[in-house]
Amino acid sequence: MTSGQECQDVQGSGDDISSIEAKVESYGTREDDSAQEGKSGDDSSENNSESSSESESDTEETDIRKSDEELEKNELLPLVESEANSQFRCEHVKTEHNQKEQVTPRRLSRGQFWLKLEAEGTYQCTVTGLIFDVTKAAVIKYSVLSWSKYADYVKKPWMVGGPIFDVSCDSASVLTSIQFPHSLSLNDHESGMTFKVLHIKSTGPAIEPSVDHSMTHVKWHVSSLSPVGPVIQTQEPVHYDGAVILYKVVNNHPSLSFRVYVATNNDSFIKDISKAVKYSDKKFIKIDKPPVCQKRLQDGKRYRLISEPEAEITPEEIEFVDGSLLKLKSYIEVYMEQPMEFTLSLIELESEEIVWKAKLREYLKLKVPKHQEKTAVILVARTEAGNIGKCDWILHDQNKNEQKRNTISNRRRKSSNSLFGEEFYNKRLKGSDISDGTKAKTTLTDQQLMTLAKKMGKDWKEIAIECLKLEMKDIHQIQAKEEEVNVYKFMMLSKWREGELSNGTAQNLYDSLKDHVSYEIIQILEGFLEQT
Repeated sequence: MTSGQECQDVQGSGDDISSIEAKVESYGTREDDSAQEGKSGDDSSENNSESSSESESDTEETDIRKSDEELEKNELLPLVESEANSQFRCEHVKTEHNQKEQVTPRRLSRGQFWLKLEAEGTYQCTVTGLIFDVTKAAVIKYSVLSWSKYADYVKKPWMVGGPIFDVSCDSASVLTSIQFPHSLSLNDHESGMTFKVLHIKSTGPAIEPSVDHSMTHVKWHVSSLSPVGPVIQTQEPVHYDGAVILYKVVNNHPSLSFRVYVATNNDSFIKDISKAVKYSDKKFIKIDKPPVCQKRLQDGKRYRLISEPEAEITPEEIEFVDGSLLKLKSYIEVYMEQPMEFTLSLIELESEEIVWKAKLREYLKLKVPKHQEKTAVILVARTEAGNIGKCDWILHDQNKNEQKRNTISNRRRKSSNSLFGEEFYNKRLKGSDISDGTKAKTTLTDQQLMTLAKKMGKDWKEIAIECLKLEMKDIHQIQAKEEEVNVYKFMMLSKWREGELSNGTAQNLYDSLKDHVSYEIIQILEGFLEQT
């Protein structure tokens, strides 16, 4: 472990990061950089907004300094669980006993988490694995960032050790230390390993010392608050806690096509994968299988994915590397011409040991005349007893002539099919494939717009301009009369509906707002979609 070493700025570091000649890219509008660092919070995440082509990521890293009272009153959402089920650990890693209180955060908009800690103590986030040491009550906000944005600042011999986070606190001096989860499988391979953190400050990136590390975390004394993540340096082979993540292509073809990602168990890496799938030209559904590798992955070793029965797999073999710093994430494509139950296994070539294994099942939903539906459902339930609940997706037996009608009827019956992953996925994409558009074209009512208006926060003007394509003159016109703020928000939405004419629908508004508003608003819009 490392301790007592002085902070090494990148420009003056002997850790080979001195090769970075360019300064940190612009982080958007900055406050005065001459302000002192320390635990004043001057390096807070609001100073790290980047004006780059990755605007969808930027929205998750900004707006992190809102009034805490506003958050408690307006933006708090139900408790959430990690989408990536963060911090899975291989079976061979022993859990260490620490006196810390487990706390579950609330999710805000734009991928942020919010914790209110009531007193002095050590607290661990159940979603991200972060551990906070505070000297008194505090409110902490944080989000997972992408390492690819900071790839220029991680040069050999340094390597990514775990996810990178943007953390802020209402009183920075109260937050004394943070323990970052790492994705390394240490065991006997840590003797020559150096642990530090990369700290992205307003003056530039810096390599700072850690004060301790464990089998699962790297501890850092807070110097100032801005993006920070663990990095390592070693001459020995690096072993990782691994994860295998599956996505199935959603289409109307009977064949099966999958993407298989082999990754380090790193929230930043997993978030990048999720984003890559989200913005792909194809539609995907995530297959819920245990992602944890039963044997640790080693950097530079070769692995093979095999299928029983046989499938087309491209590439057949891979050399494992931690792709956290890469913008494009590698994956393995699996294709089967005929749908069937099959098993995927990831094999380490050198030892021929199974690293990960999963069985994939489907459920064939037969198309039957409407008057026979009830009988057919009972028949299928009896013949497939014990298997229906185990399926990973549904194969719809439908012909091209009736495809449009079945798409709508399936949506109406989706509550009865909610056990299946693909139906849940289609709920999020509801209306996107409606071709006759009879009900999807129903415009939002005044009552629906007012419901949405009451849930919007202080950023309604930004949403109006950025998402709904209104102009500043429209905002001035709306605010010309003295009205209650919710009326302003309603008038803004009404102005958008008026400009959209017959396309002022719940689906259109959902598509415009889904990446920019709170989860609560998304839920309301999904409720409107269910009514169509």
